[in-house]
Amino acid sequence: MFRKCIALCLALAVAGGGASSWAQEKTGGRKVSERLVVKIAPSAITDSIMVSPDSRRIAYLARSGSKQFVVVDGQEGKAYDGIAASSIVFSPDGQHVAYAAQSGSKWSVVVDGQEGKAYDGIAASGIVFSPDGQHVAYVAESGGKRFVVVDGKEGKAYDGIVKGGPIFSPDGQHVAYGAKSGGKWSVVVDGKEGRAYDGIGASGIVFSPDGQHVAYAARSGGKWSMVVDGKESKAYDGIGITPVFSPDGQHVAYAAESGGKWSVVVDGQEGKAYDGILKGSRIVFDSPDSLHYLAVKDGHSVYVGHSVYLVEEKLR
Repeated sequence: MFRKCIALCLALAVAGGGASSWAQEKTGGRKVSERLVVKIAPSAITDSIMVSPDSRRIAYLARSGSKQFVVVDGQEGKAYDGIAASSIVFSPDGQHVAYAAQSGSKWSVVVDGQEGKAYDGIAASGIVFSPDGQHVAYVAESGGKRFVVVDGKEGKAYDGIVKGGPIFSPDGQHVAYGAKSGGKWSVVVDGKEGRAYDGIGASGIVFSPDGQHVAYAARSGGKWSMVVDGKESKAYDGIGITPVFSPDGQHVAYAAESGGKWSVVVDGQEGKAYDGILKGSRIVFDSPDSLHYLAVKDGHSVYVGHSVYLVEEKLR
């Protein structure tokens, strides 16, 4: 439906546009107010259309000859040799917009029309705003090395940065990412490197709701551990499901495998062993001291010949 609407808009629209005054009417006994946000230009690249999280603003990529530019709420930005359409992103509060733009052979991140430093490359999917929209971070490349830039300040250069780039804590005060150096991976929190491992879990890095704690799965040889604030758990055959903090940040839970059995581990303490934790499910804290999850018994497959149980646990 959305794509059909866009196609219709493009068929009817003309170049230009911008904010207009509010119009009001009554429909079905309801008072309706509307304001034109933008007339999408025929030069728009429709797959690039982005809507702000609050659904009040629109940004898209457009062409003019060999140049490309971003249009935000009808206002055209500077024209560049290229713009990574997938890099266009609004801040969570919808007040800011950023994207990666190319001039010649160099790339820079543009935030609210202001260009950052030029680099050899910018990771198109790695531009991230903090939850409060006050900070921005991204992965840049220069001289074959990659590094994270936070509010214009460059971090240490590494051989690689984990896919997905940096993440901010919920309070926006901390930033973390996985980095590769000499074949080993470590997690960097606020510029400080943790221990080097053979791998970092695909479930990613997770901050507690208060931003005071951080957890991630790490591999050493063929074993996996959960690392919470730099402290390793017992080594397991595998760790599944993204780690979850309790609402007050005082507990952390995750699923771990040992000897073919899976259990949910809370603060280092293993729960009842099951044949598995249902694939696609997650651990949910219902309160600071209670949680639930879906566990599998009586079968070797998570799809055939098994029984699924809803497990509820009280921590106190």
